[in-house]
Amino acid sequence: MKTGTVFIISAPSGSGKTTLTNRLLSLVPGLQFSISYTTREPRGSEESGREYFFITPGKFESMIESGEFLEYAKVFGNYYGTAKHFLDDATRAGKDLVLDIDVQGAHQVKTKMPEAVSIFILPPSREVLERRLRGRSQAENVTSQEVIRRRLEEAAREIEKYPNYDYILVNDQLEESIDHLQAIVLAERSKRRKDASIDGETLAKADALRLANVRQRAKQIFESFGLAPAPQ
Repeated sequence: MKTGTVFIISAPSGSGKTTLTNRLLSLVPGLQFSISYTTREPRGSEESGREYFFITPGKFESMIESGEFLEYAKVFGNYYGTAKHFLDDATRAGKDLVLDIDVQGAHQVKTKMPEAVSIFILPPSREVLERRLRGRSQAENVTSQEVIRRRLEEAAREIEKYPNYDYILVNDQLEESIDHLQAIVLAERSKRRKDASIDGETLAKADALRLANVRQRAKQIFESFGLAPAPQ
């Protein structure tokens, strides 16, 4: 049975990845989303089986030992991982799989599946990301400046990995970003299925978002975090 395309979407916290991914799933048919497993506590109105599968560290480690994960990582003391069965389920359903995972998980998947399509979502600048993170923290009733500082530091470490991705999408204007993300998925599908019916405008939008074509802007965003030199 032929495996569909795997789309990896990564972004630092606060970049709007969840909103973009949810809109993508509602707009493009034939996509299946993989819900990650985690050992962290639910936040706000989160429910197990919707945002994540919330499990104990012991259960997670048991799943690691039995080889149940396609990828997993430990971030801020909590495990996050994608179960292999989601790929099997998508294949049986004839769908493409969407993974919302961090840079560690993305590296693992790309190592195992080089043909996977990787997309990195960047905030327009450090200033914008900090503003978004402060808004999120307030919504989560988190007032600790240490938490915000730690999230910004982690964001900078993740952004350093942008050259490892196939596509770079700067989430500045939401509707435009949704349109661009959709273009990437449709263009990759067209290429892999040898479908010549896709319109040239969609192909051009996707091509403009390839790493080689947005490297300069990505470099400027990276440098707004005060880190130098920017990765090449």
